[in-house]
Amino acid sequence: MDENGEQRMRIRDWAKEDRPREKLMGLGARSLSDAELMAILIRSGSAQESALDLSKKILAKVGNDLHRLAGLGVQDLMKHKGMGEAKAMSILAALELGRRQRTTDRPERPSVTTSAIAHDLMREKLADLPHEEFWLLLLDRGNRLIERTPVSRGGLHGTVADPKIIFKLALDVRASCIVLCHNHPSGQLRPSEEDIKLTRKLVDGARLLDITVQDH
Repeated sequence: MDENGEQRMRIRDWAKEDRPREKLMGLGARSLSDAELMAILIRSGSAQESALDLSKKILAKVGNDLHRLAGLGVQDLMKHKGMGEAKAMSILAALELGRRQRTTDRPERPSVTTSAIAHDLMREKLADLPHEEFWLLLLDRGNRLIERTPVSRGGLHGTVADPKIIFKLALDVRASCIVLCHNHPSGQLRPSEEDIKLTRKLVDGARLLDITVQDH
């Protein structure tokens, strides 16, 4: 019941698209209000109010100012009914992570514009291996490296490179471009007929996903 004696609707009774967690999953964290983000951290409210109502009340006390909220202590937050120690610590920890993210320099990501640069990035991973491995360089639209990631590991004469796995890895990090990388333990530098067929297959598949295969 609310202060007027009316039954208060719980978050789980809301329309699915209005629930903070489902909204985050469907639309991303940026689509949520400050109160909705806090409600996810709080997780549960009390019999009198939902986690979202509690979040709105706490934010209202600090004038909806996240800087003022970050300046509170655990005991300050626990003055609100339904706010236990664990919930208070979750909120303050999240705010501190955000502060550190803002003040930390973003590491420089190399721009992969030539096969020589790709070779240098992969040399430490593949040089002198006694077996074949298949890797991806995942790049953004400006050809800057997002990450290096392994796809498969095989034997002396080959390894499996499943297009489904390759494209999932690219989509998971929203890569716009990929560089296909694998070694030949035999020292043979010329691509095999299987290598050429795989490259063509991946180029065609990537095109449907608006992903560019830059090199193999």
